[in-house]
Amino acid sequence: MGVSTSGYYDWFDRPISQRETDNQRLLTKIRCFHKASHSIYGSPRIQKDLIDDGEHVSRQRVARLMKTARIQSKVAKKFVITTNSRNTKAPSPDRLKRNFQTVAKNQAWVSDTTFIRTRQGWLYLAVMIDLYSRQVIGWSMSDRNDTKLVIDTLMMATWRRNGVRDAIVHSDQGSTYASGDYQKLLSENKLLSSMSRKGECHDNAVA
Repeated sequence: MGVSTSGYYDWFDRPISQRETDNQRLLTKIRCFHKASHSIYGSPRIQKDLIDDGEHVSRQRVARLMKTARIQSKVAKKFVITTNSRNTKAPSPDRLKRNFQTVAKNQAWVSDTTFIRTRQGWLYLAVMIDLYSRQVIGWSMSDRNDTKLVIDTLMMATWRRNGVRDAIVHSDQGSTYASGDYQKLLSENKLLSSMSRKGECHDNAVA
């Protein structure tokens, strides 16, 4: 990039400004509220959610942060096909209740799915984390955000933590987690399904 060695290290050692720290905190919340809206909300609705959450931020700043991070409001499609939509069960109760601290391993696991932009398109990553150690005990990647993605993640976790019973497995209310196949696998392994409240991304923020 044509920069000097001394100039690079001067930039590298420079402390992060308070403004940048605030932007990163806001961006984390923006991603959270955007995901909770199923990627529908634009900057006006996101700004309202931030203000309701105690932030003092202008709509212009929210829009600028969203544009920089490439967070966009998607246009709703007329027809949406959801994997296993005919086999989707009612949401499970919130057994975790934001209690992100445990005293032993295998008391509670949390799971979530995220997406990563690559040169070949979107890559979906699902993880399962043990709250006690924050260790990733299961994960799966795919070019499809479907039930198989979260089932493969859960299967890896149960294989690595063989014999675990009555652990809380917490997720959001996404159709993949609410699918009959995923819930059946939880039941077969004697694991307790738990889900965040609808539209409340803080319930699963640790994941």
